[in-house]
Parts: sequence; structure tokens; C-alpha cells
Amino acid sequence: MEPPPLVLLVGLALLGAAGLTRSLSITSAESAFEKAQGERVTLPCTFELSEEDVGTLDIEWVLIPADIQKKEETIILYSGDRIYNHYHPALAGRLQFTSSDPKSGDGSVDILNLKSADTGTYQCKVKKAPGVESLKIQLNVLVKPASTKCSIEGSQEIGKDIVLKCASQEGTPLLYYDWRRVVTGTQGLPATSVLNKNTGELLLKNASKDYSGTYSCVASNRVGTDECSVELNVTPPINTAGVIAGAILGTLLGLALLAFLVICCCKKHREKKYEKEVHHEIREDVLPPKSRSSTARSYIGSNRSSLGSMSPSNMEGYSKTPYSQVPSEDFERTSGQNQTIASSKGGVPSAYSSLTSHTRLVT
Repeated sequence: MEPPPLVLLVGLALLGAAGLTRSLSITSAESAFEKAQGERVTLPCTFELSEEDVGTLDIEWVLIPADIQKKEETIILYSGDRIYNHYHPALAGRLQFTSSDPKSGDGSVDILNLKSADTGTYQCKVKKAPGVESLKIQLNVLVKPASTKCSIEGSQEIGKDIVLKCASQEGTPLLYYDWRRVVTGTQGLPATSVLNKNTGELLLKNASKDYSGTYSCVASNRVGTDECSVELNVTPPINTAGVIAGAILGTLLGLALLAFLVICCCKKHREKKYEKEVHHEIREDVLPPKSRSSTARSYIGSNRSSLGSMSPSNMEGYSKTPYSQVPSEDFERTSGQNQTIASSKGGVPSAYSSLTSHTRLVT
């Protein structure tokens, strides 16, 4: 049974109206990006408008925080043919619209010089009344491995177990490490080696001379790699007995030298002390010299006192006294000195002559 012609006409009219009417829609498909720190990323947000969308076009990008308790934050806005991008200080100078004319249907944004702190969920909102549409994009900023260092742990002797270590100072986990030996014609590791790709340790068991060579380590994650190398030189065991004997001999020689220096210092100290004691004793034995002039005056004065007490009974003794004999201790001089003194001051001999004359008169 065929449907009534009126019903067919109404249905066709509705279908045609639905096909001619379009609403605002976002055509971008990518919703997740993973980039390395320092790189550049473009977050897409292309859209199409309908004839019914007659309002002002607004394109707003917001950052949705990981903490649901916090509010989303506007980072850049296009409205009324003007761009506002001063909302988020952390992105200042690094965030811009990809197109110079976003109203043409491209509301994508570029983030320059990415940082790990830029990781998060971004949302593009396009509004042109009555149409409204949005798109969420997840951005992960990873740090490449960097400052990777290689080292050797253990004695590099034949028969010993040696551990080669590799570690990156920077880099977003998960980091993976891979070792290889750089030898002409081959890059294989020794048969006894054990590699831990998570810790970066390479264990070389029962090392032999053939294990010597250059070993290279490559650290990697999802956004980059870094490399370091180390030189391994496996040698015969060291003669520990000889080393110990040499150390003991060196210690004994050092002690002997120290003892010799101590003995020399003590001997030198005793000699200096003895010299000081002898010099001091000599200075104590020497009496200070007497004043010649004071000695002469005391001698004459004592004789004058004796003359004052003279009497006839004791004059005989004085007359026989040899006044001309002056003690050599007090009046010992050269002939030239005696003459000078006698002529300048009257001298002691003149006094003696006067005294003799006086004695004769009394007698």
C-alpha cells in the first residue's frame, strides 16, 4: 500500500530543512599531545559556523586544574576582533593564536618553549550565539634525559666482578638504559654480563683481559635520549704482599728519620743550655773594678787620721813606714800616667812628700 501523497511531501520538506540547517561545530580530532621540554606545540581548534550563528564570535582557551576543587583559568581570549592574553603569567610571551585571523575558522593556539609545568588539560570554547562548542586536549610535557654519567664500581682486576653504572641527572620517568661495547667489528657485550635496564647497571662477572675496551650507555624515555661512555681496563691482580712490605718499610724509615731529628734537636738544646750556664758562672766570679781615685783618697785620709793622733811615743813607727810604697791594686799606672796625674792635680806623691817632711820636723 503506497503512502498518501501529502505525507510524502511533508516528510521531504522536513528532511530538506534538516539538511540545509547547520550548527557551529569543532572539526579538530586530536585530543592528546606529548612533547619534550623546550619544544613547541600547537593545540588545534578549528571550527565551522552556521547561518544561524549571528552573535559575536568568542574563542576562549582555559586551563583545567588537576584539582577538581579549583576553578578553571582563562589563558587567552579572542572577542570582538581583539585578543586578550594577559590572564596567565606563567605563559606570558609563550602563548599565541596560530592564525592571525581566528574568526576565519582557526582558533588553534601555539605554546612556545614548553616547560614541564605546562602539563595539563586545556579546553577550547567557541561561542557564536546561539552556537556553542568546546574541545578538551591533554598535554604532557616530558623532560629528555640529560647529564648522563657513567662510572665503574669495583676493582678492575682479572677474575673480579665489575659493575658499570649509568644514571641521568635529569629526565622524566620512565627512563631506560642500554649498554653496548664499542669494539672494532662488534658491539656485543661479554657473555657473562648481566644488564638491568631500569637501574642502568651492567654486571661483568669474572672479568678477563678481553673485557677491556670502551663501553657506551644510552639513557632514553619517550621524548629523547642521552649518552655517556667509560673506558674499562682489566689488569692482572696487584701484588698486595709487595705493597704491604713497601708500606711497612716506608713507615719504619719515616720513624727513623723522625727519631734522628728529635735527637738532633735535643742535643742542640742541651748545648745551648750549657753555654748559657757557663757564661753565667763566669760573670758571677768576676768582681766589679774599684774606682782608683776613691781608693787613693781613702788611703790618704786614713793616714792623715793617723797623723792627727801622733805622739812622741808612736812617731818612731810612722817614721819607718814606707809611704812611697802604694798598693799596686789601687795605684798601678804607667810612668806616663803617674806623671800626668802628678802635674795636673798635685798627685798622690806630692802628698806623700809633705807628710814625710812634717814627720821629720816633729821628730
